[in-house]
Amino acid sequence: MPADSLYPPIDIPNVGLWDFLFERPNRDFPDDKVIFVDPFANKSLTYADVKQAASDFGKGLRALWEWKKGDVLGIYSPNHIDTPAITWGCHFAGGIVSPANPGYTVDELAFQLKDSGAKALVTQVPQLEIAVQACKKVGIPEDQIIVMGERDTQGKFRHWTSIRNISGATRYRRAKVDPANDLAFLVYSSGTTGKPKGVMLTHRNIVANTLQITAGEGPISGKPREGLPEGDSVLAFLPFFHIYGLTVIPHQSFYRGVKTVVMPKFDIESWCRIVQEHKITFAYVVPPVVLQLSKHPCVDKYDLSSIRMLNSGAAPLTRELVNAVYSRIKVPVKQGYGLSETSPTTHTQPWEDWERSIGSVGTMLPSMTAKYVSAEEKEVPTGEVGELWIKGPNVFKGYLNNPEGTKNALTEDGYFKTGDVGYQDKDGNFFITDRVKELIKYKGFQVPPAELEGLLVSNENVDDVAVLGVYKEDQATEVPLAYVKLRPGLTPSPQLERDIMDWLASRVAHHKRLRGGVRFTEEIPKSASGKILRRMLKGKFLEEEEGRGRKAKL
Repeated sequence: MPADSLYPPIDIPNVGLWDFLFERPNRDFPDDKVIFVDPFANKSLTYADVKQAASDFGKGLRALWEWKKGDVLGIYSPNHIDTPAITWGCHFAGGIVSPANPGYTVDELAFQLKDSGAKALVTQVPQLEIAVQACKKVGIPEDQIIVMGERDTQGKFRHWTSIRNISGATRYRRAKVDPANDLAFLVYSSGTTGKPKGVMLTHRNIVANTLQITAGEGPISGKPREGLPEGDSVLAFLPFFHIYGLTVIPHQSFYRGVKTVVMPKFDIESWCRIVQEHKITFAYVVPPVVLQLSKHPCVDKYDLSSIRMLNSGAAPLTRELVNAVYSRIKVPVKQGYGLSETSPTTHTQPWEDWERSIGSVGTMLPSMTAKYVSAEEKEVPTGEVGELWIKGPNVFKGYLNNPEGTKNALTEDGYFKTGDVGYQDKDGNFFITDRVKELIKYKGFQVPPAELEGLLVSNENVDDVAVLGVYKEDQATEVPLAYVKLRPGLTPSPQLERDIMDWLASRVAHHKRLRGGVRFTEEIPKSASGKILRRMLKGKFLEEEEGRGRKAKL
């Protein structure tokens, strides 16, 4: 039988995001509550500030650009405290927001702008050159490129705050939306092969997931209490262009009235300093950050004792890493799980269970159902490994302009096939071991790369690591190979390679040994959300083998 969430079902109001965030009757914090803080510019925005700015921008889109329901606004920018107002202003006008990675090349950005049908683009001055070239490629006029953050000193591109209904001759009301069918966001999944896919997320998807996350993060509160006059404070470095950062931070923080300190990007020294200065109590993180907290020398310089909890997502986290962080800074780390297609969060560990179920991504959030299925798409019993299928009000509408992809991802009865492998225990805890496509098949045995990576990062010589499967013709099977970034000061050597292989061999089953060996690298490539980009390492492996005059298969 499929498993249901252990939480009581939630009541999801039949409203769009604007009404959900700005017109709710039971808000329990004042208009002047500070929500977003820029620690570098020493700027802050209250609830009322954001609502006014968003309303002005939405009316400006309607007045100046004749914005229509369903028009798409691209945002190509690092995190900024004005991103939420721009986002919700677009929703006020009935538009759809499509956030893009500010690290994209011209061609990558142009693909997303064209595929999403973007009508205009918001960016920042450092990204302007690429933004202009990408817009030119897809036919977005330069007068529909605007900047946020610092102003364009040449005066060629308007600042987003100048997009407003100046004449006042026409009074614009917020657009009416059908929450279950009208899109709020078009986010693009990185995917493991081919071009990114546009994930269609409705207003109801995001409203539902905000309420689901609120239930899962119950101990967070924006209400003043002893020692915390502003209530909890969240540190936000997760990119708002990625669905993980987009939902769990701006939407949840704003809905709950929780002060959120915004970083444009992650830097371990700045992260620690801001925790100390702003007495941060909670932060969403990714495994590479947890790794740095366990090993980076600068961590010892700061007082991080205000942190009540960290929540890690985007990739599996092992017991070894959780224990290493707790033993060093006495901060608990729990896990969550989600995907772009689920808005994103589907599971999280309850705060009180962080230590009891280490290694688990927790229990299902409210109003969700799940099952694990075999390769033959038959449901497997509790405790057995299979692919996770889930359904709930946060599951996406489908892939943009891709009916075949949508059909392959969603079953007729509403389950989304996650592509992730794992199992559920008898207590309702879910475990994710790896991606279906990334499992290493060694002589019929399945070897999850993430499990080996979790062990290897606890080795004193290893700074970071990625494991992938490579084919060995002499053994007629895939074998695990590790790319290792060494701790600073260490020099690669055959002896160090053997030491790492032997160290792991003493800790894993026979079939999980590094029969492909160890290769040293200066960097482990990762996505913005912290996922290891194994396809890049596979390309690196093939180039290395070619350079050695060998034929290689993956």
